[in-house]
Amino acid sequence: MANNRQAEKRIRQTERRTAVNRMQNSRYRTFIKKVENAIASGDKDNAAEALKLAQPVMHSAVNKGVAHRNTVNRKLSRLSRRIKLMA
Repeated sequence: MANNRQAEKRIRQTERRTAVNRMQNSRYRTFIKKVENAIASGDKDNAAEALKLAQPVMHSAVNKGVAHRNTVNRKLSRLSRRIKLMA
């Protein structure tokens, strides 16, 4: 429980930032799932298009501090490799 005004302010700020981060993280994960579902369906063109749409969203998550740069690069690399290996 907050004992002074500054502590109350910090609680409000944390709630706002948590909501924004949660929204960004959800969007980031949703786009990854769209790519994985397209890969699972076996449609290479659809999967490539989904990856093309997911890339800016994933890099945006890095810029907003939601995801680490190397994590996003690793995920993009693995997804693109899976798409290239599709028959």
